[in-house]
Amino acid sequence: MLEQMGQAAKAASYQLALLSSKEKNRVLEKIADYLETEAQQILTANEQDLLEARRNGLSEAMLDRLALTPARLTAIASDVRQVCKLADPVGQVIDGGLLDSGLRIERRRVPLGVIGVIYEARPNVTVDVASLCLKTGNAAILRGGKETWRTNAATVKVIQQALEECGVPAGAVQAIESPDRALVSEMLRMDKYIDMLIPRGGAGLHQLCREQSTIPVITGGIGVCHIFVDDTAEIAPALNIIVNAKTQRPSTCNTVETLLVHQGIAAHFLPALSKQMAESGVTLHAENNALDALKSGPAKVIAVQPEEYDNEFLSLDLNVKVVADLDEAIAHIRQHGTQHSDAILTRTIGNANRFVNEVDSSAVYVNASTRFTDGGQFGLGAEVAVSTQKLHARGPMGLEALTTYKWIGFGDDTIRA
Repeated sequence: MLEQMGQAAKAASYQLALLSSKEKNRVLEKIADYLETEAQQILTANEQDLLEARRNGLSEAMLDRLALTPARLTAIASDVRQVCKLADPVGQVIDGGLLDSGLRIERRRVPLGVIGVIYEARPNVTVDVASLCLKTGNAAILRGGKETWRTNAATVKVIQQALEECGVPAGAVQAIESPDRALVSEMLRMDKYIDMLIPRGGAGLHQLCREQSTIPVITGGIGVCHIFVDDTAEIAPALNIIVNAKTQRPSTCNTVETLLVHQGIAAHFLPALSKQMAESGVTLHAENNALDALKSGPAKVIAVQPEEYDNEFLSLDLNVKVVADLDEAIAHIRQHGTQHSDAILTRTIGNANRFVNEVDSSAVYVNASTRFTDGGQFGLGAEVAVSTQKLHARGPMGLEALTTYKWIGFGDDTIRA
């Protein structure tokens, strides 16, 4: 089965690479239209997935990731139309010039070919990946989690209807519908057909892909994100940012998981934090220096466990640690962070500059929420992933991250001396 899918995807990628921007945008507009007109079949499939997920005891965080609503589906279709408005990077000349030999060279962006994406209970990823891949002339093979197989199958069916109506082969976007985990291992060895693999899931999936894949892998999406409140931060704006970073959508990878508080502000800040977190329904996991100050407040507070500094809660839980200074905050982030998104709240430009320069994450913020690490928020359109590595892409991966380049030489019967 996967061999046939690989062949179809590779064949489709050759055709996609020849489409003009106008033709690709026509396909995307048709997909957006179909997502709206055929929404009921997708939502019905999603309801079935949710019903089974609840029976299997999936957590509320995972159920939130899995759930589609009419509003969410409308937003997904809107994201596809937004991708249409973005500049097509394919064919862009990056640089070049005339050499002393008389050869004129240029470096031109081209599609990667076939993108493989393995993801868990995030049905919006299906459309995000498809739209970005199609915009950049890439075919896509998708393998969603077993919790979403009905939703993914229904979504891809709708996408393929739109593709075929526009004269593009259905093999341009395909989904592995079987929940058989053996197919993941088989997919990891499809280097004959797949040019880049993107796992979007937990640490176990990322490790599996790094160890077993014969395809170049882009890892990311695991966000143990931090906010450091230094001793010059203003309490009210800081609390507003923390509430947004923790509660806006707790199940996402750009949600803050650990709050580091400078000891110089802790006595005033922690009681205010407790009040705010109680109102927001957040449970605090505090280390010893923070525990006593927080116990007298209204928020639920428990002692933090060491391993919690290294894990994503993906829920209304937040680690709180008092640190001596900026050096200790940076050291903690280096030890426990995942190079995803980290922020400093400060009114001192020197501390802000040090934090930006010394925290080696894909996105670093000054007086802003970590929730901004998102392709749409960055103006990239719907992202295919958030990369926490350094090659070949980093941070939210938009259109350019789905291209490579080729060198092209133009001569006039030119030979090498």
